[in-house]
Parts: sequence; C-alpha cells; structure tokens
Amino acid sequence: MEMVDQRAENNVVSGQPQNSIADFDPPKKPKTKKFAVACAVLASMTSILLGYDIGVMSGASLFIKENLNISDVQVEVLNGTLNIYSLIGSALAGKTSDWIGRRYTIVLAGTIFFIGALLMGFAPNYAFLMFGRFIAGVGVGYALMIAPVYTTEISPASFRGFLTSFPEVFVNVGILLGYVSNFAFAKLPIHLNWRIMLGIGAIPSVFLALGVLAMPESPRWLVMQGRLGDAKRVLNKTSSSEEESQLRLDEIKEVAGIPKDSKDEVVQVSKRSQGEGIWKELLIRPTPAVRHILIAALGIHFFQQLSGTDSVVLYSPRIFEKAGITSYNDKLLATVAVGFVKTIAILVATFQVDRFGRRILLLSSVGGMVVSFTLLGVGLTVIDQSHSKVPWAIGLCIAMVLFIVAFFSIGLGPITWVYSSEIFPLQLRAQGCSMGVAVNRVTSGVISMTFISLYKAITIGGAFFLYAGIAAFSWVFFYTLYPETQGRSLEDMEVLFGKYHKWRKANALLDKTKQVDHGFGDDNKAQIH
Repeated sequence: MEMVDQRAENNVVSGQPQNSIADFDPPKKPKTKKFAVACAVLASMTSILLGYDIGVMSGASLFIKENLNISDVQVEVLNGTLNIYSLIGSALAGKTSDWIGRRYTIVLAGTIFFIGALLMGFAPNYAFLMFGRFIAGVGVGYALMIAPVYTTEISPASFRGFLTSFPEVFVNVGILLGYVSNFAFAKLPIHLNWRIMLGIGAIPSVFLALGVLAMPESPRWLVMQGRLGDAKRVLNKTSSSEEESQLRLDEIKEVAGIPKDSKDEVVQVSKRSQGEGIWKELLIRPTPAVRHILIAALGIHFFQQLSGTDSVVLYSPRIFEKAGITSYNDKLLATVAVGFVKTIAILVATFQVDRFGRRILLLSSVGGMVVSFTLLGVGLTVIDQSHSKVPWAIGLCIAMVLFIVAFFSIGLGPITWVYSSEIFPLQLRAQGCSMGVAVNRVTSGVISMTFISLYKAITIGGAFFLYAGIAAFSWVFFYTLYPETQGRSLEDMEVLFGKYHKWRKANALLDKTKQVDHGFGDDNKAQIH
C-alpha cells in the first residue's frame, strides 16, 4: 500500500497525471474453500425472508385491497411500512450481534419473522395485519444487517465478493418464491388466498433458524471476545491453507489490539475491541478514511433504493396493468417472469464479482438502469397518451421492466451489500452496517409508500423519468467516490481508503499546479511543489 501512496506523491512532483482509481488493483485469487461457501449459504438464506415478503406483497396486496376494502394510500402504507419497521431490527442488530454473536443474531432474526408471518396469515382485519407487518419488519431488519456481516467476516479476501453476494441472491430467490406463491394461490377464495400467501412465509424461517445452529461463529467476533483458540479453528476451516489462516488471524489480532505473538487460547481484550466508543469514532471524530468509508457505505444504500427498483418489483402488477395487461392471471404470470430474470441476473453477478471487481459491475449496472428507466418512461407515456392499444409500446414496457431488474441485479443490488459490509474497520463494522441498513430501509419505505401517489401526480411515465434522473446522478456519485476493493483483506480497508483520500488530494494538488503553471508560469509552479 505504501507504493500506491508514494506513486501518487511522486506523480504530483513529476507532473504526471492520475488517470483513475483503477490504480488500486487487487491480487489474484486462490482456490475456494467449500466450508466457507456452506457457511455463507446458510447465513445468507435468511435474506429469503425479505425477498419473499417483497414478492408476495406485490400480488397479495391486490387481493387484500379487494377483500378488506382498503384505499390505495392504505395499500402504500401496508407495502412500505415493513421497511420502516425493519429500522428497529437493524438498529438493534448491531449491538445484539456484538453481545450474543453473529450466529445467534441470525437465529433471532428467523424467530421474529416466524412470529410476524403467522400473525399476518391469521389477520382478521387491516389493523391486525399491520401489527403482523411490524413484527415481521423487525425480523427483516435483523436479517438484513447480520447476514452480510457474518458472511463478510467468515470469507477469505480472495472470494469474499462471491460469498457476500449470496444475501442478495437469496433476496431474489425469495422474490421469485413470493411471485410463484401469488400465482399458485390466486385462484383460491379471496378471503383465503392472501392469508395463505403471507402465512406460508413462516415455514422457511423455522428451517433457517435450525440450520444456522450448525454454523461456526464469526472468527472476527471470537477475536473481539478474546477467544483466539476458537477463532483459529474457524479460520482453519474457512481458509485455503494454514498460512492463509494464520495471516488472517494476525491481521484481525492487530486491528483488535492483541499482540501477534500471543499464543494463548483466551486473552483479555480492550474495551474498544468490545464496542465502547464506537459512535464517537464513527460519527463525532472520524478519521478522513473512516469519514470516506461512512459516506461510501451510506451513499450506496441510499441510491440503491432511491433509484426506484423497489417500485418496479413491488408494484409490477400495476405497471403491467398500465401497460395494457388486465387479467389477474396474466399480471401475476408476468411478475413470475420478473422474478425469474432477477434470479438469473444475480447468479451471473455472483460468479463475476471477484473476476471483474465491484466498481465495473456497479457502474455498468447503474448505466443500464438509466437507459432502461428512460425507455420505460417513454413506453408508458405513449400508452397513456394513446386512445388505442400500441403493441410496440406494450412490448417495450414489458422488456424494460425485465431489463431494469436485470441491470439492478448484476451490480447495484449485490454490490451494495458486498461493498458496505466489507469496507468498515472491525470495531466499527456492526454499527456501521447497521446504519447502512437503516438508510436502506428508510429510503425503501419512502419509495414504496409514495409510488402510487407519485405516478398519480406526475403520470406513471413521469415517475420513471424521475427515477432515470436519480440513477444518472448516482452513477456520477459512484464514479467519483468508490475505489476498487476486490481482493483486499478486511483489515486493509481503512488503509485503502486512507491512501485513496491522499490520492485524491494529490490529484487536486496536481490540477492546482497545472492551473498555476498555465496562468502564472514556472515560478508559481515551483512554489506549489
């Protein structure tokens, strides 16, 4: 890393330009460890809970509206408040996971969602249904925060991107299952179908909670508790070699303030390692590197949801209806296609994230979304302004909905969770990720609860033009602030962002040097150097 910093400084002196943050190129990856993959899969499967809820509500809300005779505003509140409720779970999950461990926090998430799903399934009225949504939302908040953290902490750096994409994979699997559930139970009596759709979500949470008990605890959490012997045994199982295991342990010990030469099975750790002073270090007096990390983590969560993809997923039956598909059966069948495309796209991203890196997938994804949102807005506007069916516009709308979810799933969807869960320093990771999830859920809740009102106010085509503009702005934000983290160890992230901070200052100094040289000559250039 010193070479990167020195190169930036030397280039300023020599006047050589800095081309891009691609200078931070990662090392090559070794062979995958199957045990680490198995642990990541089990932990990430908790994300099915959120995905299933998103998918199933897109269709169930059609029947709930008719059966309980509720308004469009109540539908928006029903769909969006789970994201707001999940703030409670994500806020508690950081401290809970530092207290009882990452593994038991995953079990707790599954248990809470199980209770919420049962309550929704047996809801006799709208108020009781909202109470069930509250309980389920808390469980979702726990799951959203803890699954990426555990997966990140147990994964070797060489294929961490592959493994930490799994939570988003299972969100998409859950969405697909929710869409299939809509289609499968749609023909049941209206007082029964939506209750079965919602209540059946309790079943996977039981198996997930039991399966997680077979997983080991996070090695980084074990080190934070001073349990070096247990951490070493877990690292041996999740590393490709004994040397890699020892290297990972030494890096974690250094960050936790434990001497590298300590051979004890159990040691005393500082209060800082156990979580004290985190908020001061994260928010009140952050270093430039930590401040950059915080902006990057919160920013990617914010723009992931503000781009409006949740509106496409959650309200796809309404979008298809606006595009000219009128029957319940056809609308729900079209949403199954959306879920299928999302799942295939996320699988492609999962296997490519450690090959191409985070940055190129993120920028390609958002760029594709900008184009797709724009064309969807065009198609819907044409249909809205026409007095007869326009087959090409209907086809364009259906295709662009599929392209939006595909582009989202190859980059912005999984990279958000990969990036935000890997860049925080060890002591700040749980609380930092918790803040990221909070931003994610608040933004998602606002988008989900305003979509119907938004398209009624500015037309449905106008709503997607707005989302296209937001996505374009986010592309510039990502291009400017996000270095490549592929292949870096978790303990190296603060150094990487610190170097990147200096690198940006070096570029700014070089630009200033060029301006002075251009305007005032060599004497002033020498003063800048």
